[in-house]
Amino acid sequence: MSKRDYYDILGVSKGAPADEIKKAYRKQAIKFHPDKNPDDKSAEDKFKEAAEAYEVLSNPEKKQRYDQFGHAGSQSGFGGGYGGGGMNMEDIFSQFGDVFGGGGGSPFDSFFGGGGQSRSSGGRRVQKGTNLRIKVKLTLEEIANGVEKKIKVNKQIVCTTCDGTGAKDKNSFSTCKTCGGQGAVRRVTNTILGQMQTTSTCPTCNGEGTTISSKCNTCHGDGVMRGEETISINIPAGVSEGMQLSMSGKGNAAPRGGVPGDLIILVEEILHESLKREGINIIYDLHVSFVDATLGASIEVPTIDGKARIKLDPGTQGGKILRLKGKGIPEVNSYHKGDQLVQVNIWTPKILNNEERELLEKLKESQNFKPSPGKNEKSFFDRMKEYFE
Repeated sequence: MSKRDYYDILGVSKGAPADEIKKAYRKQAIKFHPDKNPDDKSAEDKFKEAAEAYEVLSNPEKKQRYDQFGHAGSQSGFGGGYGGGGMNMEDIFSQFGDVFGGGGGSPFDSFFGGGGQSRSSGGRRVQKGTNLRIKVKLTLEEIANGVEKKIKVNKQIVCTTCDGTGAKDKNSFSTCKTCGGQGAVRRVTNTILGQMQTTSTCPTCNGEGTTISSKCNTCHGDGVMRGEETISINIPAGVSEGMQLSMSGKGNAAPRGGVPGDLIILVEEILHESLKREGINIIYDLHVSFVDATLGASIEVPTIDGKARIKLDPGTQGGKILRLKGKGIPEVNSYHKGDQLVQVNIWTPKILNNEERELLEKLKESQNFKPSPGKNEKSFFDRMKEYFE
């Protein structure tokens, strides 16, 4: 299989200056870095391919040979290149001190939390703790105003006896004999393309570079133990049922001083006894007597901020929608708030005494108490549609 052109890999022209080549490689390295694309073999291959291209094009002598003879000219001094085994992941990361301005470690240690593992400044891999998921139930008032919740979480915490080292004491550590403290082992195999070198995590020390002779009696060498932590969670106003919030580093602690996982908070809404949420609006069903609806009245209704008084005009019809502006739910991270919509429902008594019945019989004959056809034909949903339009 023929190799791709190095200039095409980095997306630069053949006459590109050194700073443009470096900038292009930096962009490719960030895009396909293993810490950003865990367990993605295709991304890892492209990461190595970009590193090979940069290793050649950033070197004036190798670049000149490549420009004259193509890949055949670049093989000498490159040791086989990508697919030839002369350049492994450790060699690639050694370039970062030049390209990213660091000391040779991965620039992604500060950008990403990593997958199951991430690199330490010494090039070794440290494990990452697992994410933890919890549910938080919120009232409508808490959702509308935002709230700080203090939650006790049962999870993996750093061992209090060994401070997460997993060792009985500081003298229990020794350099791993398998990898010599590198945290990785190299294997070289001969192929028709030359020697191919691969690097993998040391199976003895799991990439830490050290082994423990005497393990902590509390955590048995894991560096973590089961415990409880009280976590303060600031929930913004406007969240909704099913929304997930994330708190970095508040999940399960990682073995042997690794990076803790994240805490994922799933929001659950507690139904209100009288108010109903519709997006950022609040719906309230108001039941009034036909006397109040006929004569008009000033009535107190509940809102998420307490009580509010509304005015019913004389002759208010059943199904009318009144609006309390700004009494709804705010949008998340926004100053915009919804409204409270009050639907008027006419309440009809089921039991009447003789005096009340006689009075209604007299009113029944009055022309004003006879309904006008077609006045109340629109449904509540039709009126809601008209409101939003």
